Amino acid sequence: MFIRRLPKFEYYAPATIQEALQFLSQNRVQCKVLAGGTDLLVSMKNRATTPAHVVNLKGIGELRSIDYDARQGLRVGSLATIGDIERSQVIREKFTPLWDAADVMAAPQVRNLGTIGGNLCSAIPSADTAPPLIAMGASVRILGSRGERFLPVEELFKGPGESVLEPDEILMEVLIPNPPEQSAGAYFKLMRRNAMDLALVGVAVFLRLNKDKSRCEEARIGLGAVAPTPIRAVGAERVLAGKEVNEECAQSAGETASREARPITDVRATAEYRRTMVGVLTKRATLEAFKRIR
Repeated sequence: MFIRRLPKFEYYAPATIQEALQFLSQNRVQCKVLAGGTDLLVSMKNRATTPAHVVNLKGIGELRSIDYDARQGLRVGSLATIGDIERSQVIREKFTPLWDAADVMAAPQVRNLGTIGGNLCSAIPSADTAPPLIAMGASVRILGSRGERFLPVEELFKGPGESVLEPDEILMEVLIPNPPEQSAGAYFKLMRRNAMDLALVGVAVFLRLNKDKSRCEEARIGLGAVAPTPIRAVGAERVLAGKEVNEECAQSAGETASREARPITDVRATAEYRRTMVGVLTKRATLEAFKRIR
């Protein structure tokens, strides 16, 4: 049996964030950060990337925390695994779209290795955590040798496989605001077979209703796998805002979202099929989010 071997590289395992940042600032060229390794190591074995240096962040415990505060919301360290997220009761109860995504990602073995930071920083269009985080208004905290900065999740992506992180920067944590009263969300993923597959389409919808739950005050919709990067469906959000949430309204939002999508045809699905399913899943996620509030 043919076994793919990793290319040669210099391995560094810092014990602190400061050590990691110092190494990255001194080795900006051909340096990759290792989190869970589910994407990077495969890419290296396939020679899609051949870094001279690999910085393993796994020894930095503070990056794996999941902390909830009723006023400030949720803070998820970049090394928190998808399994950590799936097992978190507070995420399941209060930040349900993210739990939905974790629950349909890969096999249990991969969920216990893959991290939320790695899933985002890989910047693949089909990243499952991106649409729910976009829908919930999440941001990321980034730390580098020149200081820290904060970005909405939708601004983290530059293009397929490319984030806006500088070579000497680390994604520290994901910040999700506390959901307001009368709000909920849902994430749906279209797959060919099972959770081991990448998303053909991913849609997350987050709704906030008025006090008597008769109409939508605010909507946020995140789409994955239907554009070069995960995106917001702003037009579809406008369709829902101020309206009574029902089958007709959800259908209209889905049709608008499908027009906002920019899918491609590849070996897994045609652009036309993906666009159609954006509409279907947007409607489904809208009605599920509404049901969870009611």
